[in-house]
Amino acid sequence: MLKKLLPATLLTLATATALTLGAAPAAQAAPAAAAPSPAYASPAPGGRVATAFTLPGAKVYPEGIATDPRTRTVYVGSYADGTVYRARPGARTAEVFLPAGTDGRHTANGLRVDARGRLWVTDSTSGVAVYDTASGRRLAHFEVAGAGALFVNDLTITPDGTAYLTDSVRSVIYRVTPAQLAAGSGALLPAYDLKGHLTPSPAGSFALNGIVSDPAGRYLLAVDMTAGDLHRIDLRTGAISRVALRGGDLVHADGLDLAPDGTLRVAHNATNTLTRWQVSPDGTRARLTRTITDPSLQIPTTLTHTPGRTLVVRSQFDKGGPMGGGTPTTFTIASVRGL
Repeated sequence: MLKKLLPATLLTLATATALTLGAAPAAQAAPAAAAPSPAYASPAPGGRVATAFTLPGAKVYPEGIATDPRTRTVYVGSYADGTVYRARPGARTAEVFLPAGTDGRHTANGLRVDARGRLWVTDSTSGVAVYDTASGRRLAHFEVAGAGALFVNDLTITPDGTAYLTDSVRSVIYRVTPAQLAAGSGALLPAYDLKGHLTPSPAGSFALNGIVSDPAGRYLLAVDMTAGDLHRIDLRTGAISRVALRGGDLVHADGLDLAPDGTLRVAHNATNTLTRWQVSPDGTRARLTRTITDPSLQIPTTLTHTPGRTLVVRSQFDKGGPMGGGTPTTFTIASVRGL
């Protein structure tokens, strides 16, 4: 996996590990960071964390997940080789939807299904591609312009069809407009630069990771997984501000899911933790309302929530993946109650 990533991203093994942990490279002292103060302690009793479906393959190391709200079909991406899996409603085992290496894709870490049923898949080494969910045909692709290290991570899509993507190395947010999507290809260019707004961290740290947009398309929320901060980007004015967090922080926060009622669900990877927050209507404040920590989450990288169902990616990155050695068990997606 990492042999494929190194030439394109210029990342070392230590730096790749730091991405997952939200910390500095191994050569530097990692900042001390405590998990959010738990409102609910581990392990979760009563089968709160169960298995929704399995992923075929010995070294999947899943990272991204998305649900098609029209069909409730779930898509999962592999960080190891870029395979995209599909689990239809009721399926206990996912199937391969886009094989490894399709269209030159090395990773599949950020996934979203837009309002028209198109599947967006980020490749951390290059950019993002858009696929037809019926045929698997690639409809469009966009690659980061310029040389140098990069890590295209997660994405969100606003109601007008514009996609916004985080870069964990460059600390910028890229944008793909509907007009660019219609053109089919082009350069992935920064829309917002957050470097001057992030909390200073050790050299080589990764910051921006998960990103969501509010249902009205007024603002974006992007997490700094190293500092534990949440940043608000006003889509009308371009103003960037820090969300006031009450009751905890977002250290190690990876994937985000924002519901229409303002409920923000977060996967904290290295601490095997999920948190739930209530975001104010204007997106300027967020209050921690629930925390679930359970080792059976197996390094959760992101999640997707539909009414009555929260699915969480069990990456097992610490079992022979980018977080360390070991032997993984069967790769699965968890179903979590109570979040």
